[in-house]
Amino acid sequence: MEFLTDINQLSDLLASTLRLSVPLIFAAIGGVIAERAGVYNISLEGCILGGCFGAALGTYMTGSPVFGIFAALLCAGSAGVLLSVLGVSLGVNQIVAGIAINILVLGLTSFLARLVFGLDATTMTLPGFEPIAIPLLSDIPIIGPVLFSQDVLVYLMYVTVPVAWWVMYRTPWGLNIRSIGEYPRAADTAGINVINVRYLAVIASCMLAGLGGAYIVLSQVFVFTEHMSAGKGFIALAALILGRWNPMGAFFAALFFGLCDAMQLRLQFSSPDVPYQLFSMVPYMASILALVLLSGKVRPPADIGNKFVRGGK
Repeated sequence: MEFLTDINQLSDLLASTLRLSVPLIFAAIGGVIAERAGVYNISLEGCILGGCFGAALGTYMTGSPVFGIFAALLCAGSAGVLLSVLGVSLGVNQIVAGIAINILVLGLTSFLARLVFGLDATTMTLPGFEPIAIPLLSDIPIIGPVLFSQDVLVYLMYVTVPVAWWVMYRTPWGLNIRSIGEYPRAADTAGINVINVRYLAVIASCMLAGLGGAYIVLSQVFVFTEHMSAGKGFIALAALILGRWNPMGAFFAALFFGLCDAMQLRLQFSSPDVPYQLFSMVPYMASILALVLLSGKVRPPADIGNKFVRGGK
């Protein structure tokens, strides 16, 4: 626990926490949007992985990480379209549809990675986004380097969280989303196109999760490997539930899970004699424990998971 008295170690821990939280935050905010609109988005894991592959492919083909971002959004958005068709239009069980998309993306990215990047399905080091220090703010002790010496995707996350909250609770669009998640028939009576809003919410949800995947490739590791989402989409699901389907709550819950992940990495290095698998379980155990403690204390949107049929009962 020496990091509590060592400023440099504390700063490193906070920086690791933020870095590991960013993919979770993007995915959790996306999950909030879809589920507030009444659609379970279990496919967040597949969307993150699709964003990883899209970012790697776009950057590999063009040499520009900016094009990688667009490719990540396209890949993850395609998963959102598929989930919308299955869960919103066809009425397929949304949880089953989300799991199927996760499996589809897992297999498809592995196949395409071998086809494009070679038999080991791994890229060489890709160009990515470098940290940009904000003058004066980055000089603040401890938190300055952590918060204000980051790349453009982290700064985009800073903007995304409050904007998502503002849209959800301070705009007619957010009111439409929340109303169709709670009582879609009343929303339909008020003239809101429930199907269209759900489509847009799900696609936006998946694209945000895809940004989380793009961050992993273009800001963290600068390579693509198979299965590199590594369960982050499922932790993001826990974060949005722990955050009570509120963008700000999901943000802080994702930070908590990021802190757990940073702590387990530190424990691995400080205790090499202990099997690292024990420490790797920490973020997942924390998510399970948090959900158990909140069991019965949180209420999802009332109409989540149900197919809307206009004029039906």
